[in-house]
Amino acid sequence: MNLASLDLNLVVALRALLEERNVTRAGRRIGLSQPAMSAALARLRRHFDDDLLSRVGGRYELTALGLALLDRTATACDLLERVFTSQAVFDPAHEEHEFTLLASDYAVAVFGAELARVVHTEAPGIRLRFKQPPTDITENTGALLSTADGLLLPHGIIGDFPAVELYRDRWVYLVADDNPEVGEQLTLDDLARLPWVTYQRTYDAPAARQIAMLGIEPRVEVSVDSFQLMPLLVAGTRRVALIQGHLADRLDGLVPVRVVEPPYDAVPLREALWWHPVHTHDAAHIWLRETAARVAESIHGKDDRDPGDRSDRG
Repeated sequence: MNLASLDLNLVVALRALLEERNVTRAGRRIGLSQPAMSAALARLRRHFDDDLLSRVGGRYELTALGLALLDRTATACDLLERVFTSQAVFDPAHEEHEFTLLASDYAVAVFGAELARVVHTEAPGIRLRFKQPPTDITENTGALLSTADGLLLPHGIIGDFPAVELYRDRWVYLVADDNPEVGEQLTLDDLARLPWVTYQRTYDAPAARQIAMLGIEPRVEVSVDSFQLMPLLVAGTRRVALIQGHLADRLDGLVPVRVVEPPYDAVPLREALWWHPVHTHDAAHIWLRETAARVAESIHGKDDRDPGDRSDRG
């Protein structure tokens, strides 16, 4: 397919048609008359050799191809918008700009909050929007990253994308203050015997794999999609939870739980900011990455960063 032969305006029309499922509403959304939108739909039908929208009773429904194109078209439009809003020069003190970062509640609490404070001080016109990544992050990573400015995620889950190293963390266990079954030290037998609170998503995958390699199959009693809720679900129970050390430090004293070190050499967590290569040379994005690296070092110190990985790689 030769892109030079395509009218890229049809991409915008296609997205509107697929999302609105109505010619009139789609035209109103992108500023086209109903006849012009109908003409665009006719051209798209010829191109794809498919109806895309088919009338069922008094409404339109997407065909199988229309459904397949729905997410792809939204991703393409977002990516095109980012391509054509790229800048050669970026002055953070005077720019109006929004960055979207995909991050778990752990990453926002430990890193994102301080990043937001620095941005507030240094670049008052810059907005940060934090969104929880979807559960299928490893299946559609490229498409996901193309619609955001970055993803805060540890190593060991995705790869083959540029990243800037942020900081290191450790894994610790939480047990209730009044849990009489756990002493000062946790044992492998304790982990096999006690019920667990676990995180529902994939961000603890390397740590979970290590537990499995030790022959332990956690008896999950509660699962939740927020790391910060895990201490509340441990307090006053026999449960145990695996959580990041920096987050445990921030929650210290807020919930009646105590931190216990793993009874094995737990794999460390290396947090990074990942992005799609389309952003690599964009001046605004370069500023974001440099600011993120500076903030990470100010929070966690040089000892928490890997000296061999401090520069962008891609």
